[in-house]
Amino acid sequence: MEYVKLGTTGLDVSRLCLGCMTYGVADRGTHPWTLDEERSRPLIQQALDAGINFFDTANVYSDGTSEEIVGRALRDFTKRDDIVIATKVFNRMRPGPNGAGLSRKAIFNEIDNSLRRLGTDYVDLYQIHRWDYTTPIEETLEALHDVVKAGKARYIGASSMYAWQFSKALYTSRSHGWTEFKTMQNHLNLLYREEEREMLPLCKDQGIGLIPWSPLARGRLTRDWDATSERQESDSFGSTLYRTDDADRAVVEAVAAVAKARGVPRAQVALAWVAQKSPVTAPIIGASKPSHLSDAVAALSLNLTAEEIAQLEAPYVPHGVAGFK
Repeated sequence: MEYVKLGTTGLDVSRLCLGCMTYGVADRGTHPWTLDEERSRPLIQQALDAGINFFDTANVYSDGTSEEIVGRALRDFTKRDDIVIATKVFNRMRPGPNGAGLSRKAIFNEIDNSLRRLGTDYVDLYQIHRWDYTTPIEETLEALHDVVKAGKARYIGASSMYAWQFSKALYTSRSHGWTEFKTMQNHLNLLYREEEREMLPLCKDQGIGLIPWSPLARGRLTRDWDATSERQESDSFGSTLYRTDDADRAVVEAVAAVAKARGVPRAQVALAWVAQKSPVTAPIIGASKPSHLSDAVAALSLNLTAEEIAQLEAPYVPHGVAGFK
């Protein structure tokens, strides 16, 4: 496994981040396709054995049970100082006022709840899951700064938003002397490339670590166009992300063609494209089967040629904003 700095920080992370939304109690939250603890633990162990030291979850995943399962597994399998744990805050965790969002009250409550569920004194990366249109960004950023100064998080990051919003957040933190966002977790894959317009250049210019989610388009890039999966059939959020027209079909077929010519699984080709995209630091991969992890690791060694990249990118047409609007 190769390790790189996370943006301009001194933190070393594996070139793959294991996304832990897959692990949780299925009847809690909105992800009925998740794996229970017994089935999750071998995959977390396999990730560690492969050299992955970077694990991403969120308070909202399976109503907090993802954090609990991942926290117990990591405590049992490795040393805290050897791993990088990331989690997120924003989405609703309980009914009523102040049960969601990025107010000072919500952030202070939720960091403590996440630490309790994870069974750790701190997280390495604390991320805002989405932009909060109802809370002044100054309040959010000062609260996150105080979380870092209290020793409950080492770094802070953001997830899907408009580039102007991320730029505003960076400027606001800088002008007040507060802790700045060091990462951006955004939506990027061969079926959704709109982030190439503004967010990727902004992150490259500012030295932001890019850790994109859904690099395989929730599996759509790994199988025939008309094929499906249990997750796809029950993933209500995923159904809002991708189109079903001929242009997207052509992208999926291009991935299949390159994979066939290379003699490798499609997942390796699709992930290699993301991993080679500047300034990506570590794609966030999901794994519900051992082969998902082995393919992800192999993708890091698959160097696509300029001709192959052009073949993969040629069918793409502009898409509407998806993933956070």
